[in-house]
Amino acid sequence: MSDLDTARLGAWLTAQVPEAGMITGQLRFEGGQSNPTYRIDTTSGSYVLRRKPVGVLLPSAHQVDREYRVIAALHPTGFPVPRPYGLCMDDAVIGSAFYVMEMVEGRTIWDGTMPDLAPAQRRAHYLAMIDTLADLHNTDHVAIGLEDYGRPGNYFERQVARWTRQYRGAETEPMPAMERLIEFLPRTVPAQDRTSIVHGDYRVDNLRFALGTEPRVAAVLDWELSTLGDPVADLTYYLMSWVTEPEGRSGVLGCAGDVTGIPELSEMLERYCARTGRAAPIALDWYFAFNLFRLASIVQGIKKRVAIGTAANARAHETAARVPMLADAAWHFAQQAGA
Repeated sequence: MSDLDTARLGAWLTAQVPEAGMITGQLRFEGGQSNPTYRIDTTSGSYVLRRKPVGVLLPSAHQVDREYRVIAALHPTGFPVPRPYGLCMDDAVIGSAFYVMEMVEGRTIWDGTMPDLAPAQRRAHYLAMIDTLADLHNTDHVAIGLEDYGRPGNYFERQVARWTRQYRGAETEPMPAMERLIEFLPRTVPAQDRTSIVHGDYRVDNLRFALGTEPRVAAVLDWELSTLGDPVADLTYYLMSWVTEPEGRSGVLGCAGDVTGIPELSEMLERYCARTGRAAPIALDWYFAFNLFRLASIVQGIKKRVAIGTAANARAHETAARVPMLADAAWHFAQQAGA
């Protein structure tokens, strides 16, 4: 089942991607809390469509045009993103803005423990993930036309302010841990010494791996939160998996080591720093506190959408219930960072 107007979409697709042919089917993908995503089958193959949700939206959220811009800039460099085919900002076509991109064949690994892989394969996949992230941060954003993709100044200052606003805009009840974080984070922001493209949600299930068991990232997906900023934001968000319980998601707390093949956090950090030429040590606790605060703010947005009836995902209620746990975990790391 789907809610797309096939006739209008078909006319747009014929004009934008003539080789696509006629639409023969459509399917909305499960997962994804934010921008609804669909597989569009045509007489020539399959494509992926990402759209804005319909209804009242939070400020600065769901900007599919930004997603499209970064994918279109990165694709010619050889960085693994789907080929972009077209962007439509005309709500009249399917009811909201959308874009169409390549359907990348491959595997989605939902569970960070990778239970279907052998230890050597797990290790190779994890090394491919950290190398791909380093390659993103090594990409010259000015050379590919993204010099104005984010605002100048300290990224974390902007991010703390942004996610505080997002949280306030979606607030549903008082939460003491969030209040303490809103006081602590702005006055302890670390200095920024590099600027790069930041994905904003880099984790195992936002990647598409090559078919079979080849340890290669075939595509990095879900660029909704991307911007220019401090690459340490992406790095530490990704490394959060090592301090997150393994619950069938990205968390691998207690699972790293030779027996499983999953590299230790310290090895991943060292490998990233070597590939990006970074020598200075990175104090992780503040960044972990920030990333959990940001995640709590994002999930609070989902909770608000549940309350007003615009949540895109069937399991949104379950996700929304995680806000207090995320806030408490963020405060735990803030205390370790000196709060």
